[in-house]
Amino acid sequence: MEIVEGFDKAKLILSRQARQRITGDDDREKTVRQIIDDVRERGDAALFYYTEKFDGVKLTSLEVDRQLIDTAYRGIDKELLAAMKLAAERITAYHLEQKQKLWQENRGSKLGWLIRPLRSVGLHVPGFSAPLPSSLLMTAIPARVAGVEEVILMTPPQSNGQVSPITLAAARIAKVDRVFSVGGAQSIAALAFGTESVPGVDKVCGPGNIFVSLAKKMVFGAVGIDGLYGPSEVIIIADETANAEYAAADLLAQAEHGSLASAILITTSRKVADNVNREIEKQLETLQRRDITAESLEKKGLIAVVKSVDEGIELANLYAPEHLCLLVADATSYVENVKNAGCLFVGENSIEALVDYVAGPSHVLPTGGTARFGSGLNILDFVKLISLVKTDKTDIKQLGRAALIIARAEGLDAHARAVEKRLKDAGRGGS
Repeated sequence: MEIVEGFDKAKLILSRQARQRITGDDDREKTVRQIIDDVRERGDAALFYYTEKFDGVKLTSLEVDRQLIDTAYRGIDKELLAAMKLAAERITAYHLEQKQKLWQENRGSKLGWLIRPLRSVGLHVPGFSAPLPSSLLMTAIPARVAGVEEVILMTPPQSNGQVSPITLAAARIAKVDRVFSVGGAQSIAALAFGTESVPGVDKVCGPGNIFVSLAKKMVFGAVGIDGLYGPSEVIIIADETANAEYAAADLLAQAEHGSLASAILITTSRKVADNVNREIEKQLETLQRRDITAESLEKKGLIAVVKSVDEGIELANLYAPEHLCLLVADATSYVENVKNAGCLFVGENSIEALVDYVAGPSHVLPTGGTARFGSGLNILDFVKLISLVKTDKTDIKQLGRAALIIARAEGLDAHARAVEKRLKDAGRGGS
């Protein structure tokens, strides 16, 4: 990978001065808009049409029968089934703890809040060239823990016209209510507006390609969305104590996501930079996806050499990566300095690949610098807060005059009168 030396040079590359936006060229945006409009107008017929057009599959039914899901669950490899169950247990436990710590209603005071789960959520899980059961578990289980009443899965069919048995088994483990063999922008439109078969939902969640992201962006407002996800990315900060073999392996694990994935090393040691580069070349030769991984490293890979770990963290905060790994001595002491990251990995044994599958937190994380304001998928994505107000005549006496003055300043006479009427009554005494 390319090596640059010095904080200033690295900052020019990593500060994302031209902030990334989820956008497509005019043709892509036009295509997605047409798909959304067509699904709204023709419903199921449009879903059948686009599945055949884009996936090459002529479906006879949009929804996957529950019996097929049960058969898939019983038929997949037992070791894989056990691994997915372990992952589900870990994801559930993590989000139950999160719920216990974050989920606190306040209804006893005059001003409080209620927490209510969303009624229904639609999840998009890509198919790509292989099933992604981990993404299904990472989105469906937090929704279930949050108390969502109905969870709908949209995922594209394989070339044989069937949803992958692995995906179906994961759907049963995660207690998904209904599964539809439709993916892409058309599935997002179906979830947003409903069709004869697909129920409309309150929120659409999950990753996908540029067409899925554009569709989510366009339907926002009709439904909620969790976020807009771009190519995956990692920054590893390493000092002279870092294990070059580990660092290289973690960078390669990120780069194999695809040619647009970003794998970045920031190190305080030129020796580590050179050793990691050599390790990358060595390990790359044995990877099945070495061509894609090599392309990613050539296009988006970078090694930056800086003076200190603090400089490295400053660069990481500017970049706001999806994944940030601290391969440094006394890594815990630097945690407080990290301001922007989707997920923080502390120490060389905190492996990103564990979070991708079985550690517990969701691997659906903010990308493209959106970790400046966004969070990884969690139970709060599946609830809403309702403000609770129980003011009395004493409060009206204390606050009413100020509200009345502000209302009149804004020219909202009816607002002022609504307060004024209460003020008059409150002035007569009592509470």
